[in-house]
Amino acid sequence: MVNKVTTATVIGLNAYKVDVEIDVTNSLPGISIVGLPDAAVNEARDRVRSASKNSNLTFPDRKIVVNLAPADLKKEGTNFDLPIAVGIQVEEGVLESQKLDDYAFIGELSLDGSLRSVSGVLPLVIGLKEFGIKNVIVPEANAKEAALVDGINVYGAKFLSEVVAHFTENPLSPTIVDIKKYLSKESLETFIYDFKDVKGQQKAKRAMEIAAAGGHNLLMIGSPGSGKSLMAKCFPSILPPLELSEALELTKIYSVCGLLSQDEPLMAKRPFRAVHHTASANGIIGGGTNPKPGEITLAHRGVLFLDEMVEFPRSVLEVLRQPLEDGEIVISRAKHSVKYPAKFLLLGAMNPCPCGYLGDKEKQCTCTDYQIQRYLSKLSGPLLDRIDLQIDVPRLTAEELLNYNGQEEASAQIRERVIKARKIQVERYKNDGILTNSELTPKLIKKYCKIDKDSTQLFHSAIIKYQLSGRRYDRILKLARTIADLDGSENIEQIHLMQALQYRVLNA
Repeated sequence: MVNKVTTATVIGLNAYKVDVEIDVTNSLPGISIVGLPDAAVNEARDRVRSASKNSNLTFPDRKIVVNLAPADLKKEGTNFDLPIAVGIQVEEGVLESQKLDDYAFIGELSLDGSLRSVSGVLPLVIGLKEFGIKNVIVPEANAKEAALVDGINVYGAKFLSEVVAHFTENPLSPTIVDIKKYLSKESLETFIYDFKDVKGQQKAKRAMEIAAAGGHNLLMIGSPGSGKSLMAKCFPSILPPLELSEALELTKIYSVCGLLSQDEPLMAKRPFRAVHHTASANGIIGGGTNPKPGEITLAHRGVLFLDEMVEFPRSVLEVLRQPLEDGEIVISRAKHSVKYPAKFLLLGAMNPCPCGYLGDKEKQCTCTDYQIQRYLSKLSGPLLDRIDLQIDVPRLTAEELLNYNGQEEASAQIRERVIKARKIQVERYKNDGILTNSELTPKLIKKYCKIDKDSTQLFHSAIIKYQLSGRRYDRILKLARTIADLDGSENIEQIHLMQALQYRVLNA
């Protein structure tokens, strides 16, 4: 008689229900796995056999056929070990199939019968809950992560024998976690760099505050040693804490990539991904035969920092254009396509020329016009059009370096203003499906970014003078909306629009 055990598989960030069908026939001993398994799934044959015998469980000396249905869905990973082993025990009469109706199983087996952690447990459990499953058994190392999903009973087990005993004599205890406890752990004490240690650069600090408050992209241009990289390292310390929905979304991504900590199953801090300029386009946007998330997805709801931005190949920089606009990336392959979220804040730093001293007040630039033009040409107009704030970071004067009195504003003070502005945005857009000003659509811009007659005349002059594109027009309005939020103003005033217009160094 054929029996079925429920599990799931992940493609992208979406879970798909899989029925593990087990049939034992009177034939030569062996295990055959069908249903488009990859190499890791096929190797379950040996792991399941050894784990069962080393757990003092019976194992049939007959032909075992395992079908992973639906058979046209590609199966990857080692999380099918446990459901296969459980299904075999049902065939042996150790377990009753009726007791497994509301259960799903996820886990990799060691040869000694212990359960190893697997990747992607959170999206798997979320999917299983949507499929109507009420209980799920996972490796103990994944139990806290799985228990983040409300409305489904999660049981963590260390050994295969404990899973069998759960249905026979010794039930497992459900795992319960306090999500708010993990979110509350995020504090300024966890940040090494603080803006109080950054000398001068008040304009740059103000631009970073605006970027953090509204989720706007920022590019810093300045001489070597002016503090661009240091301020970038300080930037995470002024970012607002994650909303619960953001934290769960991030945790799904890091779960699929196997980057979650067992002790900290919930992503409590916004990610800060600093990418080296040797990174490939696939490394940035994601890829592979079975496409995996890239850096822009790992930076979702956080920051993607590109130091020495113009040192990146132009082809790599250009792949950022579409996700910067849409907040997601679609990776297409011959048989399927995968969509990943990519609502990240792009933070870039660069020198103004190859030698680094163009416009420097103390040191003369040695580059030719051709070298400068070639150097800056890696940043295309369409890419610059998507960067809301472009600021000049000048060399610090001798007085700023030597007369430092330690009175610089700390990150904690800046962060308070950022959090206040973010709360205004969350409340304003609670019915619109967005969280920050940078996510405003053209329709919502008309609704929330209205300007008075004097501001309209000012904007008219700016459009003609700077030859602003339609995209740049919208982004300046969104920037002005953020500046108004930081000032606690309900309406965008002329001074807010003037500030938004000044954050522009390079021509886009």
